[in-house]
Amino acid sequence: MSKYQIPPFKIKMVEPIKLITKQQRANRLKEAGYNPFKLKSEDVFIDLLTDSGTGAMSHFQWSAMMQGDEAYAGSRSFFRLEKVVKNITGYKYILPAHQGRGAEQIIIPELIKREGMYVISNIHFDTTRAHVEIAGGRAIDCATKECFDLDNYYPFKGNFDLDKLEEIIEEKKKENVAAIIMTITNNSAGGQPVSLENMRAVNRIARKNDIPIVIDGARYAENSFFIKQREKGYDSKSIRAIALETFALADIFLMSAKKDGLVNIGGLIAIKDDEELFKKAQIRIIPMEGFPTYGGLAGRDMEALAVGLEEALDENYLKYRIDEVRYLGDLLKEAGVPIQYPTGGHAVFVDCGRIAPQIPYDQFPAQAVCNDLYVEGGIRGVEIGSLLLGRDPDTKENLQADKEFLRLTIPRRTYTFEHLNYVANCLIKVYKRGKKLKGLKFTYESPILRHFTARFEPAE
Repeated sequence: MSKYQIPPFKIKMVEPIKLITKQQRANRLKEAGYNPFKLKSEDVFIDLLTDSGTGAMSHFQWSAMMQGDEAYAGSRSFFRLEKVVKNITGYKYILPAHQGRGAEQIIIPELIKREGMYVISNIHFDTTRAHVEIAGGRAIDCATKECFDLDNYYPFKGNFDLDKLEEIIEEKKKENVAAIIMTITNNSAGGQPVSLENMRAVNRIARKNDIPIVIDGARYAENSFFIKQREKGYDSKSIRAIALETFALADIFLMSAKKDGLVNIGGLIAIKDDEELFKKAQIRIIPMEGFPTYGGLAGRDMEALAVGLEEALDENYLKYRIDEVRYLGDLLKEAGVPIQYPTGGHAVFVDCGRIAPQIPYDQFPAQAVCNDLYVEGGIRGVEIGSLLLGRDPDTKENLQADKEFLRLTIPRRTYTFEHLNYVANCLIKVYKRGKKLKGLKFTYESPILRHFTARFEPAE
């Protein structure tokens, strides 16, 4: 019997993909300013840029879309979605948004009440950090020390460093801390899970200091699966029960539903019981996203999301999902490629600082490896390192990430194990010539979320 879960589905529809020539790939990358975000999808053979909205929906979701109620106000599709979200979270107030950053732009400015307040997270992801800074706040990361020990096994590398969390609150003063954001799974740490034990401790610290807790839960179902597999006392509990226990430890839930909602577009705001915050969010959502019963989504999108949220809690699906990532990680690790070990829930994170140590952090070694992988095999990954981290909002100096990661992000229910064999073989070739790669320098740099639109040229 295979040591990896057999996919619990069969393929009903396919989309052709095409591998253009190596010379064509080199030309396309140059035309894109050496930024894979700017490549056309038709020029990409295997797209591992993100798992956000790139997965395959089930036939149950497609059939549900036919029932979408496109009423501007009071859509029955909203009330169906609301019921599902309330059952999963236990929260009282629900608002849809067009995606995760839509949810962030509604809630984060309501939490940061004055310029210079702090938001603490295990690790902020890119749009979360950007929305904190746009709202006048400052983002502080507070990951456990095991987080960046890539080679040794630790079950919950996404955890908070609890001592550091208390030190930060004491140093900055609790009245200056706008919120604590628990990112589950912890994306920038390698998609690593956060334990319930750690979340309970964060909850105690937050309650002691009267600080609200936000769950950034784009991958909350994957995190719940890891808890079931790795945390003592949870092996016999359902994924749904673990998720409910997780949400009980926070006040607000923000979600890019394009991940564990198994849809191509969508986001969620759920508020436990703060009616005043809910009313403020309602006011803000109308000009920013749309009427509170659609929030930027069509009725058909809300129907698909209501079904997808339920499907993502299926344990057989989650085992396959996590095993697919583990399979690619095992192939790379066995070949000596340095990765974040153990692999996380949605991607394999490759340590490009060790693959190309000759490239300085401000010439972006992970971007160089990412680009070479595209030229080698038509595979598009994404840099999760100093390029993504950006500049200090006060000094404008380039920040240096703890690790220079290439993220190979696996879309849900999309690629086969044979596709992953091909990815591994191509990256192993890049790894073997890594010390010959050259860094990159900007020809254009956006002041916000620069990695999406920047253009580069090879550094001399």
